[in-house]
Amino acid sequence: MNQFEIMIRFKHWIIILAFLPFQLLSLNAQNHNNFEISKSLDIYASLFKELNLNYVDDINPAELNEIAIKAMLQELDPYTVFVPEADIESFQLMTTGEYGGIGSLIQQIDGRVTITEPYEGFPAQKSGLIPGDKILEVNGVDTKNKNTAEVSELLKGQPGSTISLVIEREGEDKALEKKLIREKIKLENIPYHTVFENGIAYILLTGFTQKAAAEMKEIFLAMREQHNLKGLVVDLRGNGGGLLTEAVDICNIFIEKGELIVATRGKSADKTSVHRTRQAVVDKDIPVVVMVNEASASASEIVAGALQDLDRAVIIGRRTFGKGLVQNVVPLSYNTQMKVTIAKYYIPSGRCIQEIDYSKLRNGEKQKTDSTIATFKTRNGRTVFDGKGISPDIIIDEKDFSAVSANLYTGNFIFKYANHFMRQNTSIPRPEEFEITDDIYEDFMKFIAEKNFTYTTESERMINKMREIALEESYLDAVNPQLEALVNELINYKKNDIHKHRREIEELLKMEIVQRYYHQKGKIIAALDHDPDLEMAFEVLLDTARYNEIIYPKIP
Repeated sequence: MNQFEIMIRFKHWIIILAFLPFQLLSLNAQNHNNFEISKSLDIYASLFKELNLNYVDDINPAELNEIAIKAMLQELDPYTVFVPEADIESFQLMTTGEYGGIGSLIQQIDGRVTITEPYEGFPAQKSGLIPGDKILEVNGVDTKNKNTAEVSELLKGQPGSTISLVIEREGEDKALEKKLIREKIKLENIPYHTVFENGIAYILLTGFTQKAAAEMKEIFLAMREQHNLKGLVVDLRGNGGGLLTEAVDICNIFIEKGELIVATRGKSADKTSVHRTRQAVVDKDIPVVVMVNEASASASEIVAGALQDLDRAVIIGRRTFGKGLVQNVVPLSYNTQMKVTIAKYYIPSGRCIQEIDYSKLRNGEKQKTDSTIATFKTRNGRTVFDGKGISPDIIIDEKDFSAVSANLYTGNFIFKYANHFMRQNTSIPRPEEFEITDDIYEDFMKFIAEKNFTYTTESERMINKMREIALEESYLDAVNPQLEALVNELINYKKNDIHKHRREIEELLKMEIVQRYYHQKGKIIAALDHDPDLEMAFEVLLDTARYNEIIYPKIP
């Protein structure tokens, strides 16, 4: 054996000896965990048995077991959840976007679960249900005192099965009975797309369920073939995510084959993977803007973040949610399941978009501050940050609605007026052309006056609080005249609020009224009118120099 071979073998032994303690530590930790699990299960089984034998009243073992499991999982993160057998069908909706039902949004209004938005082309709409219909019975079951979740479960069922509803409709003297046939309700990934007159294409992507990428590719190719496109807006606002593979394939429409989009890193090697684009790029040159907001999460953040890291799109809007955790669905015994967090997402620059470190929260530690957030670089050298979702390249402040507008909306006055308007008007112009005229607005003001619309401002609440404190401190007699004067001034100002904030009230009215005639697509079109995010997207896409300044910055 020569000196070189001796040296190589010596190095091998050093590596083995150095690695062995870590293997032993890992093995010891695993053995300790296995013992603790076995011990805990034994204690739990003993407790359950003795509880059943000795507790003064009869217990419900299944219910207590589910409570115990949910309490345990609450100590981890909000995305690790137990799915009992009864909830399996509803759980499938999260990944497939499909369920058996009547196809309508419902909401609790004035003490009754009410139809608010029947989906076009589905049983609720085809049977003649309209917004404002109060659900009194479902298949003979009285819905009084039931919440929306309970009524929703009654409405769901096998596609093809019959369901009978008894409803109360304003303007009708007696209750109406409707018989519907449940259908498979498939939520659209892309409920609306268009090409504007300025040549900018727009795609609203609301989900990442199966075939989302294929649908988006098909729509984009059709728009590109039929129009001379100057740019594309992908709207991910409010999109809470979905399937990881769909996010990767959507990026592939604009990114070359073989590019890293996202990596997942977990506790073990089998939970760690790399996801790259797999197909030839569809269009690597068209300018792209992605619109996001605080409700854009998970797969939405992967798409926005990857396109930002690879300098393939300008991101506009508000900072995203910050969900960078990967979940798998694990089958359990007795047809139950668990959705469990197994890894974290890392996008091309190497940053993780997860904002909250739940392990630190469990240990009572504070979250990391801005000063400790790491910086990363995009492909072209732009600085980006980890740990706080995706920060847009151009931030558009969220629109703050006035107190009067917020109360009109949350108090369902706008919803109820739209129902009133529909009863008075059989048709309206197309969503792009419909406007709230002076006559319509005057009629709306008359309507809310008849409904005795009132609201309390934050200023009034503060004055009431000051009055309470003054009473406690025996100053009320001294300051009450001034407080009363302030209240009277506020009342005078409030009288003008309905005129002062007319424009934003008109926007809410237009969306609600248009939805009555043109359903979800009409509401989307109305919402895009005077949309500040979209207007900024137009500015950027139609100004090549500005777009390139963002994508190709001058690095000192």
